[in-house]
Amino acid sequence: MSHLDDQKMAREIARQVAERGGRTFYVGGFVRDALIGRENKDVDIEVHGVSPQCLEEILDGLGQRLAIGESFGIFGLKGYELDIAMPRKEEVRGHGHKDFDIFVDPFIGTEAAARRRDFTFNALMQDVLTEEIVDHFGGVEDLHRGVLRHVNDSSFAEDPLRVLRAAQFAARFGFRAAEETVSLCRRMDLRFLPGERIEGELKKALLKAEKPSVFFEVLREMEQLDHWFPELKALIGVQQNPVYHREGDVWTHTMMVIDEAAKLRHRAANPYWFMLSAVTHDFGKAVCTEEKDGVLHAYHHEEAGVPLAEAFLRRMTGEVKLIEYVRNMTEYHMKPNTVAGARSAQKVTTRMFDRSVDPEGLICLALADDRGRVTQAPATDHEAFLMERLEVFRDLMSRPYVMGRDLVEAGLKPGAEFTEILQYAHKLRLAGIPKENALKQTLAFARTLCKT
Repeated sequence: MSHLDDQKMAREIARQVAERGGRTFYVGGFVRDALIGRENKDVDIEVHGVSPQCLEEILDGLGQRLAIGESFGIFGLKGYELDIAMPRKEEVRGHGHKDFDIFVDPFIGTEAAARRRDFTFNALMQDVLTEEIVDHFGGVEDLHRGVLRHVNDSSFAEDPLRVLRAAQFAARFGFRAAEETVSLCRRMDLRFLPGERIEGELKKALLKAEKPSVFFEVLREMEQLDHWFPELKALIGVQQNPVYHREGDVWTHTMMVIDEAAKLRHRAANPYWFMLSAVTHDFGKAVCTEEKDGVLHAYHHEEAGVPLAEAFLRRMTGEVKLIEYVRNMTEYHMKPNTVAGARSAQKVTTRMFDRSVDPEGLICLALADDRGRVTQAPATDHEAFLMERLEVFRDLMSRPYVMGRDLVEAGLKPGAEFTEILQYAHKLRLAGIPKENALKQTLAFARTLCKT
């Protein structure tokens, strides 16, 4: 089903609800995005003025009702992406994002229902049948002025995840946070949030925002970097050699790189992992930067940044492949510009790409790193050189090559030396040796190895 089918079903539900004395409203992001001309395929409706039993009867008559969160008054219909909810009240009972008692109350009215929303533009409601906009908290004005403002002090403060939501909404929509919202967010405690919830908001900002740096800048303004993003906070005030970095400290450079990376993320093997690499790439400068003979240096910051990047990620995720990707990208992010600047031989770039988990992503990270700075002289863009070398590498990798089964078929038995033999075969592959010749050389190497 398409979102148009979802809207058609929403109107049919609204019609039947109206026959029973109730009203149905589009709510949340669907209303917000419609008012600013953005497409939103997630259709959410809220049903007022009828009992849960009445709504269940209506839904049962329209298809197979799905109890997404029945005790919370949240339903669906099989075959539709439509979310159908009833107004509810929440009472906080702990520090976490889910530490609430929730009560369904279809008769609390639109103002009370909207009051539990986070921001004024998310508290907007639109009557499904009449298209009337219900705006109790000035959401339309804030939306058009580009202001991110919370609805209610007490309800907002009960859910600390809203600090992160504020930052990612600011990044995605280019909004500025109202002073009173910034002030409230400074007083909220994020320590008890689960890491996966932090990552969820971070991921939205890194993938959906044109300028993801706003996410971090807003958290900095709200003084909320300490617990979840200390490695980033450590970059504030770390100065750089002005010959190569006239933009300012490492924080400023990193924010510029993140925004440049956003322009290239579609080319990476995994855009989200790539964007995380842009965030972590210079973590090592916080511990490596020193002044020698009046000149600032950050020697080996790429290696020093690897454990810092891992510590940063492990607060939010245990996904092994993600962590391996970011570790690899952080360690090698300097290589492409270095070899391109030196116009190194093909074998050097081939080895570099072979060590990379995402060769084109590595090029893009290096390009973002180079473009995300201000230098005394115009920087040389290395993209053409690196992409030309990458095509040669890809051609090498596409050719037939010696594999383990080839060695077994030739009479070798897997043993202690097998890994070393395969590594030798891989070197021949990188050198462009045809498979037939490479197999002969590898077998000869194996015989020599076995004699020693």
